[in-house]
Amino acid sequence: MPFGGGNKCGCCQKTVYFAEEVQCEGKSWHKSCFLCMVCKKNLDSTTVAVHVDEIYCKSCYGKKYGPKGYGFGGGAGTLSMDTGEGLGIKPEEQAPHRPTSNPNASKFAQKPGGSEVCPRCGKTVYAAEKVIGGGNSWHKGCFRCAKCGKGLESTTLADRDGEIFCKGCYAKNFGPKGFGFGQGAGALAHSK
Repeated sequence: MPFGGGNKCGCCQKTVYFAEEVQCEGKSWHKSCFLCMVCKKNLDSTTVAVHVDEIYCKSCYGKKYGPKGYGFGGGAGTLSMDTGEGLGIKPEEQAPHRPTSNPNASKFAQKPGGSEVCPRCGKTVYAAEKVIGGGNSWHKGCFRCAKCGKGLESTTLADRDGEIFCKGCYAKNFGPKGFGFGQGAGALAHSK
């Protein structure tokens, strides 16, 4: 114990007396200073997560230092639109959706050398990022509806002339029209 009555607080560096002391990772803290560095929630031994000399609640720690990407959600089946900018994380920007510009929609439209080419972006498709649909090989990020940009799976796509669509856009643009083929709930479609 240093001269002056007690250990120094890990947050404010002032003396921590026994009655107000919380210990974590060999350091002492005032109860009022034992807060998440990001959201300022009160912490206890079950909710604290330590990174070097910083303390976080488990939620903020996971957002800042946990795994990133598909399948690593916020828990309990919830979706979060939080990009982590408040934690100093720069969000990745997605390239804008572009319909296929390849004039040759054939599945044999390939670059010399035998490597497959994505019909959406025109770049080489490697095995690790390859998705097959509509008779072509696509990048996972390019495997989207040509009309609305919705991500597709092999069970949710319809193809026409070498382009891929979600089933909703395909039905709306290429499906039957007229009485009995409305937009749902008994609606009448007026087509020209």
